[in-house]
Amino acid sequence: MTPSFRFEAVRESDFEALLQLRITTMRASLVALGRFDPVRARDRFRSTFRPQHTRRIVVDNAAAGCVATWPEADMTRIEHFYIDAAHQGRGLGSAVIEALLREPAHAGKPFIVGALRDSAANRFYARHGFVQRAESEWDIEYVRPASTPEGRP
Repeated sequence: MTPSFRFEAVRESDFEALLQLRITTMRASLVALGRFDPVRARDRFRSTFRPQHTRRIVVDNAAAGCVATWPEADMTRIEHFYIDAAHQGRGLGSAVIEALLREPAHAGKPFIVGALRDSAANRFYARHGFVQRAESEWDIEYVRPASTPEGRP
């Protein structure tokens, strides 16, 4: 069964709560790479936090995660896609990505997203039709071809 959720708008005042979500969800992967640094995490999140493009993911009237999307050249960038640990492994991430792929604002555009090397996010994006486009020392960038209105590439 597909989890039921809704999106809510985010404001600048949500920065600290979303930063904590980011740190909590990424900590294990960053520690495994020897890259966990809360100051760097704050700086990186601050440099790309765009409240006008970010939405909270809400399940049963409780915050369960967040995701940001914005236009970038001829694509849609997915950034800051974090699901709280209590909601992971239940299909919520898949439901959210499928909803994003069907949104009219993204019609006819490929999606681009980055994932930390060796994180579970890499398998998640591959399952959803994203293919590796580039990689750096710490991150892998993926692209997904433009979708049909049904969310298929």
